[in-house]
Amino acid sequence: MFEYDVLVIGSGPGGQKAAIAAAKLGRRVAIVDRRDMIGGVCINTGTIPSKTLREAVLYLTGLSQREMYGQSYRLKDDITVGDLSARTQHVISREIDVIRSQLSRNRVTTVTGTAKFLDPHTLSISGPDGLETRRVTAEKVIIATGTRPARPDSVDFDGRTVVDSDQILNLDKLPSSMVVVGAGVIGIEYASMFAALGTKVTVVERRDRMLEFCDLEIVEALKYHLRDLAVTFRFRESVVSVERHNGGTLTLLESGKKIPADTVMYSAGRQGLTAALALEAAGLAADSRGRIKVGADFRTEVDHIYAVGDVIGFPALAATSMEQGRLAAYSACGEEVHAMRAELMPIGIYTIPEISYVGKTEDELTESSIPFEVGIARYRELARGQIVGDSYGMLKLLVSPEDHKLLGVHVFGTGATEIVHIGQTLMGCGGTVDYLVDSVFNYPTLSESYKVAALDAMNKMRAVARFSG
Repeated sequence: MFEYDVLVIGSGPGGQKAAIAAAKLGRRVAIVDRRDMIGGVCINTGTIPSKTLREAVLYLTGLSQREMYGQSYRLKDDITVGDLSARTQHVISREIDVIRSQLSRNRVTTVTGTAKFLDPHTLSISGPDGLETRRVTAEKVIIATGTRPARPDSVDFDGRTVVDSDQILNLDKLPSSMVVVGAGVIGIEYASMFAALGTKVTVVERRDRMLEFCDLEIVEALKYHLRDLAVTFRFRESVVSVERHNGGTLTLLESGKKIPADTVMYSAGRQGLTAALALEAAGLAADSRGRIKVGADFRTEVDHIYAVGDVIGFPALAATSMEQGRLAAYSACGEEVHAMRAELMPIGIYTIPEISYVGKTEDELTESSIPFEVGIARYRELARGQIVGDSYGMLKLLVSPEDHKLLGVHVFGTGATEIVHIGQTLMGCGGTVDYLVDSVFNYPTLSESYKVAALDAMNKMRAVARFSG
Protein backbone atom coordinates (compact mmCIF):
# COMPACT_ATOMS: atom_id res chain seq x y z
CA MET A 1 0.00 0.00 0.00
CA PHE A 2 1.43 3.38 -1.04
CA GLU A 3 1.29 6.47 1.17
CA TYR A 4 0.11 8.62 -1.76
CA ASP A 5 -1.63 7.90 -5.04
CA VAL A 6 0.24 10.73 -6.79
CA LEU A 7 3.44 12.45 -5.66
CA VAL A 8 4.48 15.61 -7.50
CA ILE A 9 8.09 16.83 -7.32
CA GLY A 10 8.22 20.60 -7.80
CA SER A 11 5.58 23.26 -7.15
CA GLY A 12 6.01 25.42 -10.25
CA PRO A 13 3.19 25.90 -12.80
CA GLY A 14 3.32 22.28 -14.02
CA GLY A 15 3.56 20.76 -10.55
CA GLN A 16 0.78 22.92 -9.07
CA LYS A 17 -1.70 22.09 -11.82
CA ALA A 18 -0.79 18.39 -11.75
CA ALA A 19 -1.29 18.17 -7.98
CA ILE A 20 -4.59 20.05 -8.00
CA ALA A 21 -5.94 18.11 -11.01
CA ALA A 22 -5.15 14.79 -9.32
CA ALA A 23 -6.72 16.01 -6.05
CA LYS A 24 -9.88 17.05 -7.92
CA LEU A 25 -10.09 13.47 -9.17
CA GLY A 26 -10.18 12.22 -5.58
CA ARG A 27 -6.60 10.99 -5.29
CA ARG A 28 -4.31 11.27 -2.25
CA VAL A 29 -1.75 13.80 -3.44
CA ALA A 30 1.47 15.27 -2.07
CA ILE A 31 3.73 17.92 -3.57
CA VAL A 32 7.42 18.25 -2.64
CA ASP A 33 9.47 21.45 -2.80
CA ARG A 34 11.93 23.48 -0.77
CA ARG A 35 10.44 25.95 1.70
CA ASP A 36 11.89 28.93 -0.17
CA MET A 37 10.77 27.71 -3.59
CA ILE A 38 6.99 27.31 -3.31
CA GLY A 39 5.73 28.31 -6.76
CA GLY A 40 8.97 27.16 -8.34
CA VAL A 41 11.33 29.18 -10.51
CA CYS A 42 8.29 30.75 -12.21
CA ILE A 43 7.21 32.61 -9.06
CA ASN A 44 10.53 33.14 -7.32
CA THR A 45 13.18 33.95 -9.94
CA GLY A 46 11.65 33.64 -13.41
CA THR A 47 8.38 34.55 -15.07
CA ILE A 48 6.60 36.50 -12.32
CA PRO A 49 9.58 38.59 -11.09
CA SER A 50 10.70 39.46 -14.62
CA LYS A 51 7.20 40.39 -15.83
CA THR A 52 6.55 42.42 -12.66
CA LEU A 53 9.89 44.14 -13.19
CA ARG A 54 8.76 45.00 -16.71
CA GLU A 55 5.58 46.64 -15.42
CA ALA A 56 7.58 48.61 -12.84
CA VAL A 57 9.98 49.77 -15.55
CA LEU A 58 7.16 50.91 -17.85
CA TYR A 59 5.41 52.72 -15.00
CA LEU A 60 8.42 54.45 -13.42
CA THR A 61 10.12 55.46 -16.68
CA GLY A 62 6.86 56.70 -18.22
CA LEU A 63 8.06 55.12 -21.45
CA SER A 64 4.61 54.32 -22.82
CA GLN A 65 3.45 57.91 -22.17
CA ARG A 66 6.22 59.66 -24.08
CA GLU A 67 4.26 59.62 -27.32
CA MET A 68 1.89 62.04 -25.60
CA TYR A 69 4.09 64.03 -23.24
CA GLY A 70 7.46 64.12 -25.02
CA GLN A 71 10.67 62.08 -24.91
CA SER A 72 11.85 63.73 -21.68
CA TYR A 73 8.81 62.53 -19.70
CA ARG A 74 9.59 60.30 -16.68
CA LEU A 75 7.48 59.52 -13.66
CA LYS A 76 10.63 59.26 -11.50
CA ASP A 77 14.03 60.64 -12.40
CA ASP A 78 16.24 58.62 -10.09
CA ILE A 79 14.96 55.04 -10.29
CA THR A 80 16.64 52.65 -7.83
CA VAL A 81 16.77 48.87 -7.48
CA GLY A 82 14.59 49.34 -4.38
CA ASP A 83 11.87 50.98 -6.46
CA LEU A 84 11.81 48.00 -8.78
CA SER A 85 12.17 45.23 -6.18
CA ALA A 86 9.40 46.59 -3.93
CA ARG A 87 6.76 45.85 -6.56
CA THR A 88 8.37 42.52 -7.44
CA GLN A 89 8.49 41.27 -3.83
CA HIS A 90 4.89 42.33 -3.25
CA VAL A 91 3.64 40.30 -6.22
CA ILE A 92 5.80 37.28 -5.37
CA SER A 93 4.53 37.11 -1.78
CA ARG A 94 0.92 37.44 -2.90
CA GLU A 95 1.35 34.69 -5.52
CA ILE A 96 2.95 32.33 -3.00
CA ASP A 97 -0.01 32.90 -0.66
CA VAL A 98 -2.43 32.09 -3.49
CA ILE A 99 -0.58 28.86 -4.33
CA ARG A 100 -0.43 27.71 -0.70
CA SER A 101 -4.14 28.44 -0.34
CA GLN A 102 -5.04 26.51 -3.49
CA LEU A 103 -3.00 23.47 -2.44
CA SER A 104 -4.46 23.53 1.07
CA ARG A 105 -8.02 24.03 -0.19
CA ASN A 106 -7.67 20.97 -2.43
CA ARG A 107 -6.17 18.89 0.43
CA VAL A 108 -2.81 18.50 -1.27
CA THR A 109 -0.15 17.64 1.33
CA THR A 110 2.90 19.92 1.07
CA VAL A 111 6.14 18.09 1.88
CA THR A 112 9.02 20.49 2.56
CA GLY A 113 12.45 19.45 1.35
CA THR A 114 14.39 18.06 -1.60
CA ALA A 115 13.34 14.73 -3.10
CA LYS A 116 15.44 11.93 -4.55
CA PHE A 117 14.51 8.45 -5.71
CA LEU A 118 15.49 5.43 -3.65
CA ASP A 119 13.55 3.09 -5.95
CA PRO A 120 10.83 3.67 -8.59
CA HIS A 121 8.12 4.18 -5.93
CA THR A 122 10.08 5.45 -2.91
CA LEU A 123 11.61 8.87 -2.40
CA SER A 124 13.82 10.29 0.30
CA ILE A 125 13.11 13.86 1.44
CA SER A 126 16.03 15.84 2.82
CA GLY A 127 16.28 19.22 4.52
CA PRO A 128 18.61 22.17 3.74
CA ASP A 129 21.47 20.36 5.52
CA GLY A 130 21.14 17.37 3.17
CA LEU A 131 20.00 15.02 5.94
CA GLU A 132 16.96 12.82 5.34
CA THR A 133 13.84 14.00 7.15
CA ARG A 134 11.37 11.38 5.91
CA ARG A 135 10.56 8.85 3.21
CA VAL A 136 7.44 8.76 1.08
CA THR A 137 5.98 6.19 -1.27
CA ALA A 138 3.66 6.82 -4.19
CA GLU A 139 1.89 4.78 -6.84
CA LYS A 140 2.45 7.48 -9.49
CA VAL A 141 5.14 10.18 -9.59
CA ILE A 142 5.13 13.39 -11.62
CA ILE A 143 8.46 15.19 -12.00
CA ALA A 144 8.12 18.95 -12.41
CA THR A 145 11.46 20.21 -11.11
CA GLY A 146 12.00 22.90 -13.75
CA THR A 147 15.34 24.36 -14.79
CA ARG A 148 18.10 26.74 -13.77
CA PRO A 149 20.18 29.06 -15.98
CA ALA A 150 22.91 27.17 -17.85
CA ARG A 151 26.36 28.41 -16.88
CA PRO A 152 29.38 27.99 -19.18
CA ASP A 153 32.32 26.50 -17.25
CA SER A 154 34.63 29.15 -18.68
CA VAL A 155 32.71 32.01 -17.02
CA ASP A 156 33.34 33.11 -13.44
CA PHE A 157 29.93 34.20 -12.10
CA ASP A 158 30.10 36.43 -9.02
CA GLY A 159 26.45 37.55 -8.78
CA ARG A 160 27.45 41.21 -9.01
CA THR A 161 29.39 42.01 -12.19
CA VAL A 162 28.94 38.69 -14.03
CA VAL A 163 25.44 37.30 -13.52
CA ASP A 164 22.93 34.84 -14.90
CA SER A 165 19.23 35.56 -15.48
CA ASP A 166 18.34 34.58 -11.89
CA GLN A 167 21.01 36.73 -10.27
CA ILE A 168 20.18 39.84 -12.27
CA LEU A 169 17.16 40.40 -10.05
CA ASN A 170 19.48 40.80 -7.05
CA LEU A 171 21.80 43.53 -8.33
CA ASP A 172 22.48 46.16 -5.66
CA LYS A 173 22.33 49.04 -8.15
CA LEU A 174 21.27 49.69 -11.73
CA PRO A 175 24.25 49.37 -14.10
CA SER A 176 24.98 52.24 -16.45
CA SER A 177 26.16 49.74 -19.09
CA MET A 178 25.55 46.05 -19.64
CA VAL A 179 26.50 43.24 -22.02
CA VAL A 180 23.81 40.62 -22.58
CA VAL A 181 25.20 37.35 -23.95
CA GLY A 182 22.46 35.52 -25.85
CA ALA A 183 19.57 36.98 -27.84
CA GLY A 184 16.96 34.40 -26.89
CA VAL A 185 13.69 35.24 -25.15
CA ILE A 186 15.15 35.87 -21.68
CA GLY A 187 18.16 37.80 -22.96
CA ILE A 188 16.09 40.13 -25.14
CA GLU A 189 13.44 40.65 -22.45
CA TYR A 190 16.05 41.85 -19.95
CA ALA A 191 17.94 43.81 -22.60
CA SER A 192 14.79 45.80 -23.40
CA MET A 193 13.96 46.41 -19.72
CA PHE A 194 17.40 47.72 -18.79
CA ALA A 195 17.58 49.78 -21.98
CA ALA A 196 14.27 51.40 -20.99
CA LEU A 197 15.85 52.26 -17.63
CA GLY A 198 18.65 54.07 -19.43
CA THR A 199 21.32 51.36 -19.27
CA LYS A 200 23.54 51.24 -22.36
CA VAL A 201 23.01 47.64 -23.51
CA THR A 202 25.06 45.58 -25.97
CA VAL A 203 23.61 42.23 -27.07
CA VAL A 204 26.06 39.56 -28.28
CA GLU A 205 24.61 36.64 -30.24
CA ARG A 206 26.50 33.95 -32.18
CA ARG A 207 23.61 33.44 -34.61
CA ASP A 208 22.80 35.93 -37.35
CA ARG A 209 19.43 37.02 -35.92
CA MET A 210 17.48 37.07 -32.68
CA LEU A 211 14.26 35.22 -31.85
CA GLU A 212 14.63 33.20 -35.04
CA PHE A 213 11.37 31.31 -34.41
CA CYS A 214 9.35 34.55 -34.63
CA ASP A 215 8.00 36.31 -37.71
CA LEU A 216 10.87 38.22 -39.36
CA GLU A 217 8.89 41.43 -39.87
CA ILE A 218 7.88 41.49 -36.20
CA VAL A 219 11.47 40.87 -35.06
CA GLU A 220 12.74 43.66 -37.31
CA ALA A 221 10.18 46.02 -35.76
CA LEU A 222 11.37 45.06 -32.27
CA LYS A 223 15.01 45.48 -33.28
CA TYR A 224 14.26 48.98 -34.58
CA HIS A 225 12.69 49.97 -31.26
CA LEU A 226 15.50 48.49 -29.21
CA ARG A 227 18.04 50.40 -31.28
CA ASP A 228 15.97 53.51 -30.58
CA LEU A 229 16.58 52.74 -26.88
CA ALA A 230 20.35 52.72 -27.68
CA VAL A 231 20.74 48.91 -27.72
CA THR A 232 23.74 47.76 -29.80
CA PHE A 233 23.58 44.35 -31.48
CA ARG A 234 26.63 42.18 -32.22
CA PHE A 235 25.36 39.24 -34.29
CA ARG A 236 27.58 36.37 -35.51
CA GLU A 237 29.86 37.05 -32.56
CA SER A 238 31.01 34.70 -29.78
CA VAL A 239 32.39 35.58 -26.35
CA VAL A 240 35.90 34.29 -25.67
CA SER A 241 36.19 35.53 -22.11
CA VAL A 242 34.97 38.07 -19.58
CA GLU A 243 37.55 39.92 -17.50
CA ARG A 244 36.57 41.45 -14.16
CA HIS A 245 38.22 44.72 -13.22
CA ASN A 246 37.75 47.28 -10.42
CA GLY A 247 35.80 49.53 -12.78
CA GLY A 248 33.59 46.77 -14.21
CA THR A 249 34.04 44.12 -16.88
CA LEU A 250 35.70 43.73 -20.26
CA THR A 251 34.09 41.24 -22.66
CA LEU A 252 36.40 39.84 -25.34
CA LEU A 253 34.82 38.59 -28.58
CA GLU A 254 36.21 36.04 -31.01
CA SER A 255 36.47 38.77 -33.66
CA GLY A 256 38.84 40.73 -31.43
CA LYS A 257 36.29 43.31 -30.26
CA LYS A 258 36.38 44.37 -26.62
CA ILE A 259 33.26 45.66 -24.86
CA PRO A 260 33.56 47.47 -21.51
CA ALA A 261 30.51 47.38 -19.21
CA ASP A 262 29.47 47.54 -15.57
CA THR A 263 27.72 44.18 -15.76
CA VAL A 264 27.60 41.10 -18.02
CA MET A 265 24.47 38.95 -18.03
CA TYR A 266 24.64 35.47 -19.51
CA SER A 267 21.48 34.06 -21.02
CA ALA A 268 22.84 30.80 -22.39
CA GLY A 269 19.79 28.57 -22.18
CA ARG A 270 18.52 26.49 -19.27
CA GLN A 271 19.66 23.31 -17.50
CA GLY A 272 17.13 20.80 -16.17
CA LEU A 273 17.10 20.41 -12.37
CA THR A 274 17.47 16.64 -12.33
CA ALA A 275 20.97 16.05 -10.91
CA ALA A 276 19.71 15.73 -7.32
CA LEU A 277 16.84 13.37 -8.16
CA ALA A 278 18.97 10.18 -8.40
CA LEU A 279 16.99 9.25 -11.52
CA GLU A 280 19.02 6.06 -12.00
CA ALA A 281 17.39 4.63 -8.85
CA ALA A 282 14.04 4.93 -10.64
CA GLY A 283 15.36 3.48 -13.90
CA LEU A 284 15.53 6.84 -15.65
CA ALA A 285 18.22 9.06 -17.16
CA ALA A 286 18.41 12.68 -18.26
CA ASP A 287 20.20 14.05 -21.31
CA SER A 288 23.24 16.38 -21.23
CA ARG A 289 20.96 19.39 -20.58
CA GLY A 290 19.23 17.63 -17.67
CA ARG A 291 16.03 17.04 -19.64
CA ILE A 292 13.80 13.98 -19.35
CA LYS A 293 12.35 12.25 -22.39
CA VAL A 294 8.56 11.76 -22.38
CA GLY A 295 5.84 10.39 -24.67
CA ALA A 296 2.64 12.01 -25.89
CA ASP A 297 0.92 11.68 -22.48
CA PHE A 298 4.06 12.93 -20.64
CA ARG A 299 4.87 9.42 -19.44
CA THR A 300 8.59 8.65 -19.12
CA GLU A 301 10.27 5.35 -20.00
CA VAL A 302 9.17 4.12 -16.55
CA ASP A 303 5.45 3.49 -16.88
CA HIS A 304 4.22 5.10 -13.63
CA ILE A 305 6.55 8.15 -13.70
CA TYR A 306 5.64 11.30 -15.64
CA ALA A 307 7.54 14.54 -16.32
CA VAL A 308 6.18 17.97 -17.27
CA GLY A 309 7.26 21.57 -17.70
CA ASP A 310 10.67 23.01 -18.47
CA VAL A 311 12.41 19.79 -17.38
CA ILE A 312 11.17 18.07 -20.58
CA GLY A 313 12.39 20.88 -22.85
CA PHE A 314 10.61 22.91 -25.55
CA PRO A 315 8.45 24.96 -25.39
CA ALA A 316 9.34 25.51 -21.70
CA LEU A 317 6.66 28.11 -21.05
CA ALA A 318 4.66 28.57 -17.84
CA ALA A 319 1.40 28.38 -19.79
CA THR A 320 2.25 25.13 -21.57
CA SER A 321 3.69 23.66 -18.36
CA MET A 322 0.36 24.18 -16.61
CA GLU A 323 -1.49 22.29 -19.31
CA GLN A 324 1.13 19.52 -19.37
CA GLY A 325 0.72 19.11 -15.61
CA ARG A 326 -3.04 18.82 -15.89
CA LEU A 327 -2.83 16.29 -18.73
CA ALA A 328 -0.15 14.21 -16.96
CA ALA A 329 -2.33 14.04 -13.83
CA TYR A 330 -5.31 12.93 -15.90
CA SER A 331 -3.22 10.21 -17.54
CA ALA A 332 -1.82 9.10 -14.18
CA CYS A 333 -5.36 8.85 -12.81
CA GLY A 334 -6.67 6.88 -15.79
CA GLU A 335 -8.73 9.73 -17.24
CA GLU A 336 -9.13 10.36 -20.96
CA VAL A 337 -6.46 12.75 -22.22
CA HIS A 338 -6.81 15.02 -25.24
CA ALA A 339 -3.40 15.75 -26.70
CA MET A 340 -2.19 19.34 -26.75
CA ARG A 341 -2.46 20.97 -30.17
CA ALA A 342 1.03 22.34 -30.56
CA GLU A 343 0.03 24.58 -33.46
CA LEU A 344 -2.43 26.41 -31.19
CA MET A 345 -0.03 27.15 -28.34
CA PRO A 346 0.51 30.91 -28.13
CA ILE A 347 3.98 32.33 -27.62
CA GLY A 348 4.31 35.51 -25.54
CA ILE A 349 7.57 37.47 -25.34
CA TYR A 350 7.54 40.26 -22.77
CA THR A 351 9.99 42.60 -24.40
CA ILE A 352 9.37 46.35 -24.58
CA PRO A 353 7.28 46.46 -26.77
CA GLU A 354 5.87 42.94 -26.40
CA ILE A 355 5.43 40.23 -29.04
CA SER A 356 2.94 37.39 -29.25
CA TYR A 357 1.94 34.92 -31.92
CA VAL A 358 0.12 31.70 -32.61
CA GLY A 359 0.32 29.45 -35.67
CA LYS A 360 2.74 29.59 -38.58
CA THR A 361 5.16 32.30 -39.65
CA GLU A 362 5.52 33.56 -43.23
CA ASP A 363 8.85 31.72 -43.59
CA GLU A 364 7.37 28.40 -42.42
CA LEU A 365 4.45 28.67 -44.86
CA THR A 366 6.73 29.65 -47.74
CA GLU A 367 9.12 26.74 -47.05
CA SER A 368 6.13 24.35 -47.00
CA SER A 369 4.77 25.83 -50.27
CA ILE A 370 1.51 26.77 -48.57
CA PRO A 371 -0.11 29.81 -50.22
CA PHE A 372 -1.22 32.62 -47.91
CA GLU A 373 -2.38 36.20 -47.94
CA VAL A 374 -1.34 38.82 -45.39
CA GLY A 375 -3.71 41.22 -43.64
CA ILE A 376 -2.21 43.99 -41.53
CA ALA A 377 -3.66 46.49 -39.06
CA ARG A 378 -1.45 49.21 -37.62
CA TYR A 379 -2.21 50.62 -34.18
CA ARG A 380 -1.60 54.18 -35.39
CA GLU A 381 -4.71 53.82 -37.58
CA LEU A 382 -6.85 52.70 -34.63
CA ALA A 383 -8.42 55.23 -32.28
CA ARG A 384 -7.34 53.11 -29.29
CA GLY A 385 -3.77 53.14 -30.56
CA GLN A 386 -3.82 56.94 -30.48
CA ILE A 387 -5.40 57.00 -27.03
CA VAL A 388 -2.77 54.71 -25.46
CA GLY A 389 0.05 56.41 -27.36
CA ASP A 390 1.13 53.38 -29.38
CA SER A 391 1.96 54.45 -32.93
CA TYR A 392 4.19 51.46 -33.75
CA GLY A 393 2.06 48.40 -32.84
CA MET A 394 0.67 46.09 -35.48
CA LEU A 395 -1.34 42.92 -35.97
CA LYS A 396 -0.68 40.58 -38.86
CA LEU A 397 -3.01 37.82 -40.03
CA LEU A 398 -1.84 35.04 -42.34
CA VAL A 399 -4.86 33.74 -44.21
CA SER A 400 -5.41 30.77 -46.52
CA PRO A 401 -6.81 32.07 -49.83
CA GLU A 402 -8.41 28.64 -50.43
CA ASP A 403 -10.67 28.30 -47.38
CA HIS A 404 -10.10 31.67 -45.65
CA LYS A 405 -8.89 29.99 -42.43
CA LEU A 406 -6.29 31.67 -40.24
CA LEU A 407 -2.83 30.12 -40.57
CA GLY A 408 -1.05 32.45 -38.17
CA VAL A 409 -1.56 35.53 -36.01
CA HIS A 410 1.35 37.82 -35.12
CA VAL A 411 1.07 40.84 -32.84
CA PHE A 412 3.61 43.51 -31.88
CA GLY A 413 2.96 46.31 -29.40
CA THR A 414 0.66 47.14 -26.49
CA GLY A 415 -1.47 44.23 -25.28
CA ALA A 416 0.02 41.77 -27.79
CA THR A 417 0.01 38.87 -25.32
CA GLU A 418 -3.65 39.53 -24.55
CA ILE A 419 -5.24 40.09 -27.94
CA VAL A 420 -3.44 37.16 -29.59
CA HIS A 421 -6.00 34.90 -27.88
CA ILE A 422 -8.78 36.13 -30.16
CA GLY A 423 -6.93 34.67 -33.12
CA GLN A 424 -6.01 31.56 -31.14
CA THR A 425 -9.68 30.91 -30.34
CA LEU A 426 -10.77 31.42 -33.93
CA MET A 427 -8.08 29.03 -35.17
CA GLY A 428 -9.02 26.44 -32.54
CA CYS A 429 -12.66 26.55 -33.63
CA GLY A 430 -11.77 26.30 -37.31
CA GLY A 431 -13.17 29.76 -37.99
CA THR A 432 -12.43 31.89 -41.02
CA VAL A 433 -11.41 35.45 -41.72
CA ASP A 434 -14.99 36.03 -42.91
CA TYR A 435 -16.09 35.83 -39.28
CA LEU A 436 -13.76 38.69 -38.38
CA VAL A 437 -14.98 40.76 -41.33
CA ASP A 438 -18.59 40.35 -40.24
CA SER A 439 -17.95 40.82 -36.50
CA VAL A 440 -18.52 43.99 -34.51
CA PHE A 441 -15.73 44.84 -32.07
CA ASN A 442 -16.01 47.35 -29.24
CA TYR A 443 -14.78 50.80 -30.26
CA PRO A 444 -12.25 52.07 -29.47
CA THR A 445 -10.22 48.91 -28.72
CA LEU A 446 -7.02 47.28 -29.91
CA SER A 447 -9.06 44.15 -30.65
CA GLU A 448 -10.63 46.09 -33.49
CA SER A 449 -7.33 45.48 -35.29
CA TYR A 450 -8.64 42.00 -36.16
CA LYS A 451 -11.42 43.45 -38.30
CA VAL A 452 -9.08 45.93 -39.98
CA ALA A 453 -6.50 43.21 -40.76
CA ALA A 454 -9.25 40.81 -41.94
CA LEU A 455 -10.61 43.43 -44.36
CA ASP A 456 -7.08 44.07 -45.62
CA ALA A 457 -6.54 40.37 -46.32
CA MET A 458 -9.99 40.01 -47.89
CA ASN A 459 -9.42 42.95 -50.23
CA LYS A 460 -6.10 41.46 -51.37
CA MET A 461 -7.74 38.07 -52.03
CA ARG A 462 -10.53 39.78 -53.99
CA ALA A 463 -7.93 41.55 -56.14
CA VAL A 464 -6.30 38.23 -56.98
CA ALA A 465 -9.71 36.61 -57.64
CA ARG A 466 -10.54 39.25 -60.26
CA PHE A 467 -7.54 38.19 -62.34
CA SER A 468 -8.22 34.49 -61.78
CA GLY A 469 -11.58 34.70 -63.48
